[in-house]
Amino acid sequence: MKILLVEDDVLLSTALFELLNANRYTIDIASNGQAGLELALSTEYELILLDWLIPKLDGITLCRQLRSQGYRKSILLLTGKNSNADIVAGLDAGADDYVIKPFDPEALLARIRSLLRRNGAISSSTLTWGNLCLDQSAGRVTYNQQEIPLTATEYKLLELFLQNPDRIFSRAVILDRLWGFDDAPTENAVSTHIKDLRKKLKPVGLTEEFLETVYGMGYRLKPAPNRSIFVMETNQDGKKKPGPKDMTSVNRVLERFRNSFVGQVAVLEQAKTALLAGNLNEDLQQRALREAHKLAGSMGSFGYPEGSRLARKIEHLLLEDSLLSPEQISNFSQLVTALQQELTKPAVTSTAANVPMKQTHRLLVIDDDTMLTEQLQAEADSWGIRIKVAPNLATARSLFSLKAPDAVLLDLSFTEIEEDGLILLSEIVERSPNIPVIVFTGRDSLADRLRVSRLGARQFLHKPATTEEIFQAIARVLPQPQTSEAKVLIVDDDPVILAGLSALLTPWGLEVITLSQSQQFWKVLIATSPDLVVLDLEMPIVNGLELCKVVRQDAQWGDLPILVVTAHIEPEFLQQAFAAGADDFISKPVLGPELVTRVLSRIQRTRWRSQPGKSQA
Repeated sequence: MKILLVEDDVLLSTALFELLNANRYTIDIASNGQAGLELALSTEYELILLDWLIPKLDGITLCRQLRSQGYRKSILLLTGKNSNADIVAGLDAGADDYVIKPFDPEALLARIRSLLRRNGAISSSTLTWGNLCLDQSAGRVTYNQQEIPLTATEYKLLELFLQNPDRIFSRAVILDRLWGFDDAPTENAVSTHIKDLRKKLKPVGLTEEFLETVYGMGYRLKPAPNRSIFVMETNQDGKKKPGPKDMTSVNRVLERFRNSFVGQVAVLEQAKTALLAGNLNEDLQQRALREAHKLAGSMGSFGYPEGSRLARKIEHLLLEDSLLSPEQISNFSQLVTALQQELTKPAVTSTAANVPMKQTHRLLVIDDDTMLTEQLQAEADSWGIRIKVAPNLATARSLFSLKAPDAVLLDLSFTEIEEDGLILLSEIVERSPNIPVIVFTGRDSLADRLRVSRLGARQFLHKPATTEEIFQAIARVLPQPQTSEAKVLIVDDDPVILAGLSALLTPWGLEVITLSQSQQFWKVLIATSPDLVVLDLEMPIVNGLELCKVVRQDAQWGDLPILVVTAHIEPEFLQQAFAAGADDFISKPVLGPELVTRVLSRIQRTRWRSQPGKSQA
């Protein structure tokens, strides 16, 4: 758990740092209110411990400013002011609790634990993975009831993964979560700590690999050996009850909303009965049209692609302006019956939808060593990398001009030409300074290294090297998805779609806000300040096109990325969406990998453009 301490008393802040660090909290310290404000808004903390009387920006003002900007994490005021009026002022400013100096350390720790439980950062649970058990209240880890001595960092690392079993953590995010801003090691240290943690667990009998390396992305917890992760929750009677979480997020949503599908199909059955009897009224037809539209957009996302296809045909029949012919009525009846039968079948498991997708990067390899390049190409797919090979500098220039890669692996020496690879390195850096270049060469003198460094190469890799070492070097320079603090607002009138999209995006570290009432959009937009909005085009009261236009007309929000989700991919519909201000579109039924890729890439692109010195074009 990461805590921000805002305190100008050096002696007290040092004592608090030692106290909290001994209790396995990660601490950042700000010595004035302005620094505290900047850290709070730029870094993810679970709690802020805040003194009242601090320079530049006092604690009460800092508290008010954070709350006015939508800050929702816990704030604990720590001060010598003890009058009732002071306490009321602190709580009214937005503090969650108030501790008066001098304080008892154990009482302060108890207040902190209480606030963290209240905001969901911790619980009274014991986290387990198979027979591996982490007791948060006791701060101990056991395997088959045998205690494992872990360092504070190893403990926090294991706790992070057990608390977030579905999430992928890049090394940069792990650094941010486990270390303070002024004592963070390099990203390589994360790999070292993970390696050390694995070594600590093997001697006690944990032979299964509990962490999975998602190359180019980071690490995540593997499913436990019994295919389920248990959270041992303490009941009021003190007994512990297991709660299995053996389904994926999307499958859990499907189970929750299966009855919703049945209810929606029941409306279509009513319409079928009325059609066959010749008394379908306009109200029932509109209800059936709405449900068919929702089913067409949602069933395919939850393992029923044929259900989406059938619902789409039903929707088209209900859109007919004229009365349906006997043949169309018969077709309608058959489609509804087929749709009912679809729901009796098990959902189709989509490997692409359930397995987090590796991000594919383009790598240009400039090397005339055929054996090496063939080995790299054979292994590239497992690292989420696509390789283009240039056996000489002329081919490299040609390939680079056709399509710029995400990274370049460059040898400096070629057997059949006199031109040095350093010239091409200089050209690449000058033309595309944001594309990382790894120099891979047999040269190893200090002069060579200095020249490569001065020309702007990102890394220097000495030959010979294994393919694993090469790909690890490539992975280090490739852009990592920085979405740990990104917020996505999804607006759709269908609760099934909302729950499904949220389940797909949440494991990627995104904070997802869902909204089913489009007329509340502006209020929620202002309150949540999302990094990206996903809008359904067809909604009652206020549709997605109208919301697009409203956003684009506002001076503050006009550049907000907008993805539209639509069941209609006809050119005229898409033209209307882009004319209204949409940046991209996703067709229903929504496929998990497509959604994740579009959302992550759009957020990363927007953040890159917002960096100082980047082009805003």
